[in-house]
Amino acid sequence: MYRSRRSFSNSRSNHRGGNNRRPGRFSRGRGRRGKNGSFDPSMLIKKAVRDVAPKPTCVVENKFVDFAISDQLKHNIVARGYEDPTPIQDQIIPHVLEGRDVVGLANTGTGKTAAFLVPLIDNIYQRKSKKVLIMAPTRELAVQIESELRLFTRGMRINSSLCIGGASINRQIDSLRRNPEFVIGTPGRLIDLEKRRFLDFNSFSTIVLDEVDRMFDMGFIHDMKYVIARLPQDRHSLFFSATLPRKLDEVVNSFSTNPIKIEVETQKASTNVDQDVIKINGQSKVDLLDDLLNQEGFNKVLVFGRTKRGLDKLDRTLYKRGFSVAAIHGNKSQSQRQRVLKQFKKSNIQVLLATDIASRGLDIDDVTHVINYDLPQTKDDYIHRIGRTGRANKTGIALSFVD
Repeated sequence: MYRSRRSFSNSRSNHRGGNNRRPGRFSRGRGRRGKNGSFDPSMLIKKAVRDVAPKPTCVVENKFVDFAISDQLKHNIVARGYEDPTPIQDQIIPHVLEGRDVVGLANTGTGKTAAFLVPLIDNIYQRKSKKVLIMAPTRELAVQIESELRLFTRGMRINSSLCIGGASINRQIDSLRRNPEFVIGTPGRLIDLEKRRFLDFNSFSTIVLDEVDRMFDMGFIHDMKYVIARLPQDRHSLFFSATLPRKLDEVVNSFSTNPIKIEVETQKASTNVDQDVIKINGQSKVDLLDDLLNQEGFNKVLVFGRTKRGLDKLDRTLYKRGFSVAAIHGNKSQSQRQRVLKQFKKSNIQVLLATDIASRGLDIDDVTHVINYDLPQTKDDYIHRIGRTGRANKTGIALSFVD
């Protein structure tokens, strides 16, 4: 068990903000109290596997230059610093280039975004397909997908429209009027635009459903079925999920035709993450967190809480104690959330407080620690949370407060 080195002093003069000053305050929303956490990670205490190369789940046979894609796209991939594809990219890209339907099962952080973007960009560029619709469960994941798309399509005259809640719908309508090749969005906003007749699902030749298990968990099953029912029968369909429970079989069967199923990793905690628990034993969780954040090495820390209201309170408390901290959750506007994420990515903020809205899909480099201030509901949520650290073959630390 991880042991805190807290010195219970009444003085607050030594609190620091990770060598960063807080860049400014953000407006706070109110949230309803959620359910108590039910998953105890104590049984998952383990040390990361260090100095041992991870065993690949498959042999990577190609380099990006080997794929039958345009030279301009290859140039953009190299400019991103990519040379060797990940296992899921190596297996999926050839099938998508051929127009095959694909069901891809992979954890977050395995490179699945590029696995579908690279071949779809080339298909658009080579005029093998007309328009692509990509649906993601959260605004942050949709923003990330579009950001990657823009980098991969430099100099290729391929346009995109980002359609998410919390952002100006009028700007999104203007963007759709330009008839972009890619439309990326969240279910609610996409359906809203379709009902207003600014978006026609039948006009898309390719559809991607990303993190479908998460969309199911968030209650988007009826939205998914609504969109699928309005897609053209003759289409190219890609389906990505960390797991494929039986409850999603109906969606898969109605969504794809004789799909290639590719699974490169199982749903398990990262081998690159030290996992430990901190016993509260009646102590103040805020004081324990305070102690941790003042210790050496806690440079870029993602703290997960259960409720929006609880995180706002913790945000105010840590700020008063001198930490550079900000919070993201569903009551924050999209511009606020994106500004905070940008500052955290640049390490201008030491501590990012988040509800589970940030536990999937976010690709943030060099997160040193994930702290479960409130326990997650399920093991899957726990795995997704701690997957924010220990990325790109680096070692991270995950700590969970338990009673």
